[in-house]
This record gives sequence, C-alpha cells and structure tokens, in this order.
Amino acid sequence: MGKYHGQANTILRPRTTEQVSEIVKYCADRRIGVVPQGGNTGLVGGSISLQKEVVLNLGAMSNVRSFDPVSGILVADAGCILQSLSDYLSPHDHIMPLDLGAKGSCQIGGNISTNAGGLRLLRYGSLHGSVLGLEVVLPDGTILDQLSTLRKDNTGYDLKQLFIGAEGTLGIVTGVSIVTPPAPRATNNVFLALPHFDNVLPLYQAVKTQLGEIMSAFEYVDRTAYDMALSHGLGSVLDANEVGDAQCFVLVETSGGNEDHDLEKLNTLLESLMTADEPLIYTGTLSQSPGQFEALWAMRERLTEFIQKEGKPYKYDVSVPLANFQSVVDAVRERMIAKGLYGDHAVSKVMGYGHVGDGNLHLNVVAKHGYSPEIEAALEPFIYELIASQKGSVSAEHGIGSMKTHALRYSKSDTSIEWMRKIKQVFDPHNIMNPGKVLI
Repeated sequence: MGKYHGQANTILRPRTTEQVSEIVKYCADRRIGVVPQGGNTGLVGGSISLQKEVVLNLGAMSNVRSFDPVSGILVADAGCILQSLSDYLSPHDHIMPLDLGAKGSCQIGGNISTNAGGLRLLRYGSLHGSVLGLEVVLPDGTILDQLSTLRKDNTGYDLKQLFIGAEGTLGIVTGVSIVTPPAPRATNNVFLALPHFDNVLPLYQAVKTQLGEIMSAFEYVDRTAYDMALSHGLGSVLDANEVGDAQCFVLVETSGGNEDHDLEKLNTLLESLMTADEPLIYTGTLSQSPGQFEALWAMRERLTEFIQKEGKPYKYDVSVPLANFQSVVDAVRERMIAKGLYGDHAVSKVMGYGHVGDGNLHLNVVAKHGYSPEIEAALEPFIYELIASQKGSVSAEHGIGSMKTHALRYSKSDTSIEWMRKIKQVFDPHNIMNPGKVLI
C-alpha cells in the first residue's frame, strides 16, 4: 500500500532453527530489537522495523519436514510459502486448511503468528484448532520444542496457543505441525445478486439449511465493489439486465465428495430461491467449468488488486454482527460526506466485502490522491468507536501490528490488556521481540 516504511539497515536470513536461536541470543545480550518477518504481506505494519531493529526473515527456512498421508499431519519450516505447501499436498490428495489472497508469497509461520483466517475458515475453522504444535525460539534464544503430531494431548497448559496470533511479540515461530484436510472430490460455486442487503441473512440461513455439510464459503460483495471490478475489465458473470439495481452479491462455494450429489443440492437451492413467493435473489449463476469456477472467485479475490488501482486505501478489517455489515459501510460513507471529503478530490469510494460466515467485514475507504491527515482524522477514532458500540472487533484477521496499537482498547478491556502485558513481560522482559507492535 505504500503506507509503511521500514527503518532496518540489517536483514538476516537464517536457514535453521539453531541459527535463529544464536541470532536471538546475541540480540538479547545486547538489547537489540528483532522483527520476525515472513512474506511481508501484512496490512497493519507488523513485520517492519520501526526503530532500526534487526529484521529476521524466515524465507530461507522452507523445508517440509514430514507428512503423514493417513493422519494428514504436515510438519514444516515456518518459511514455507502457503502456495508451495498446497502444491506439495496436492499429489497426496490433501489441502491446507487456510487459503488467502496472498498465498503466493505469505509464509506459514507468518500465517500462524497473525492467526490468518481467509476463505476456508467457515469450513475448516481457525488455526487455533488446526495447529497441533509449534517450534518457537523464545526472546532469550531458548528453543521451545512443542512440535507435537498428536491430535489429543491434555497435559498442562497449551502454550502453543499463546504464539498463534501474537504477531512475533512473544517469540519466533520456526516450525509448525498442522492438520491438513483431505482434498474435496467436488467443488462448485454460485454467484448471486440480491435486491437488498436485508436478504443476506435469510439467504445465509437458507443456504446453510439446504447445503449443510458441503458449504465451504459464503462471501459478501457490496454493489460499489462489484461495479469497481467491472470497471477494471473483469467480465460480468451475471446478465446486466437481470442484475438491475441489486444492492449486493454473494458467492457460495461447496466442497464435497460426490459431484452429482452436490450439483443436485445446488440446483435445488437455486430453484427454491428463484421460485419463492418473495425471492431472496434477482438472479444467479452456477459454475459449469473449472474456468468459470475461477471467474466467479475472481469477482471476490481480485477486489484488493482493483482497489490499489483506484488510489490509496484505508483498510479496516473488522468483526461486526452480520446484520450490521451494510450499516457500518453506510455510516462511514455518510461520515465522509458530512466532513466534505467524499468525491473525486478526496475519498472516491467507500465499500465493503468479506466473510459472512465468520462476521468479518473488510471495509475499504479509497483516497483518490493519496493518504492525508485530514482523511485519517475523519476516520479515526470514528470507525473504532462505531465498531466498539456494536461490541465488534477492530481486527478480525489482519492483526494489530503497528497500525492499531492505540485501538486495542476498543476491543479489549483494561483487565485483558493488563494481563497481555504481564504475559509479554514474562516472555520478553527486555522488550526486544517485535517492539512497538500489538502492545505499546
């Protein structure tokens, strides 16, 4: 995004856990700050050096250590790129339990350290459930080896959970043991146009009821985002006349074990939606080929790319009650209008899209001619206060990084933050591990 600029003058690329340990011991003895870095694809400034700390990039640690095709348990170095792990698993008929737009460059260690969510969370859950064990270099250089491949281990505190989502502030993840699910035998998707946002939740209930266990994704795209995608040359997957004045769109994906069974369920769903006395949708299309499957997903996955072409985006990754997705976007747009900042000279677009299944809204405010203090002052703390008023979270999956340290209090109580600080003090008393991130 061009929003964050690191100050590092030293970058280290260790190849083994032992080298990571030696580096951290050296830095701990001299009180040198260390910034763990994976694929550097984060959006909250969590993997940059703020005060010339040493950047420790795990990219050279990219070996798969083992894979058990019976249990589906994969053990790998933290520097393995997510797409590379998916490619490794493909011949074994397994997949990674998470899928992200940045999968071609993000690393599994960074995914774990930020508790990345993505497109498969609805089906396979979060990394807190799929990660079985971790190998971590602690802030004094000690190697904590909890790289278990056991599905069940009820012995004492589950320390690995502390490092999942800690953004490198408690230690450096160097190895991971993770459960990978079998690859689905059949995948399909359908793209639907809805007349009103009020139809999203009834549609979600209907889809869950009729598709049951084969539903794997339920993605939301508002009209502004849809029109933007078309303006950047992405071919329409729906008939423009049938779309009409649709306010929003939904992408539903299924993953199952029998193509005929899944298609029958999908066709029955579409028929019931179209023939209802008060139809929930205007129109929809079901993918008929691998190419069309990818085209439907492109309407959702390429939005981030198109936003970058529109200008400089202020990205707010939030969790809110599902019923409030559109009202949050509308409130922010109205705020920009009231401040005289809405229009081509300042904010050109306010849009929302995200994962309905887990309440994750990606709110994007596009500044046509670049970031400005005036726009930021209009957005913050307004957005954080808005989210807090709905008992939401200021970060659903991107993390806190350096961007939201001041906003943590909108989602965590004083007591929670106090105990987070105590945990940080126990692990990292000299505050050398990713300083300035998450807690300040």
